[in-house]
Amino acid sequence: MAVIMNDSINPIKLIHKYYANHPIAEDILMQHSQMVTQKALTIARYLVAKGEKVDLRFIAEAALLHDIGMINTNTPSLSCYGTGDYITHGLKGKKLLLHEGLPAHARVCERHIGVGLTAKEIKQQKLPLPIYDILPETLEEQIICYADLFYSKNKGSLTQEKTPDEVRAKLKEFGNNKIETFNRWQYKFEAQLK
Repeated sequence: MAVIMNDSINPIKLIHKYYANHPIAEDILMQHSQMVTQKALTIARYLVAKGEKVDLRFIAEAALLHDIGMINTNTPSLSCYGTGDYITHGLKGKKLLLHEGLPAHARVCERHIGVGLTAKEIKQQKLPLPIYDILPETLEEQIICYADLFYSKNKGSLTQEKTPDEVRAKLKEFGNNKIETFNRWQYKFEAQLK
């Protein structure tokens, strides 16, 4: 199910602008991003029904664009032959979307890695990122970050949603505090599933 935008920005056209010469990478990105968008919109609609104020249009746009920066990384498994480690794709996406005049969308790109990264984690792990907190702060940023955890970009499993336990197992590699964040989000975003 593709998300169709009208008016201001068209995320699909924007993705194509940067991926026109990279059809395999574009296909991977689009399949992944559409799955994340569907889950994020389901969560957002659930929260709206509970009385929360959530910008559904922004969720749809930003979820489609959250990984746009991967094209500028050196990730051959995704047919991306830029420079830098994959972990920098959020910052590379931020740069692209700031250039496009989309600062709120750029923040989603920057802050969607895992459940977010603290300056301390970046420094301790010697990650190739600037040393400051890169955490999803707004409700929309958190929803997209959460939804992204359920889908990989592996060619054989692009449309397969991970179980919460599979997400937790992956997050465990990065510390129990990551699982705690995930559990809080799951309770808030998908309590109806329990």
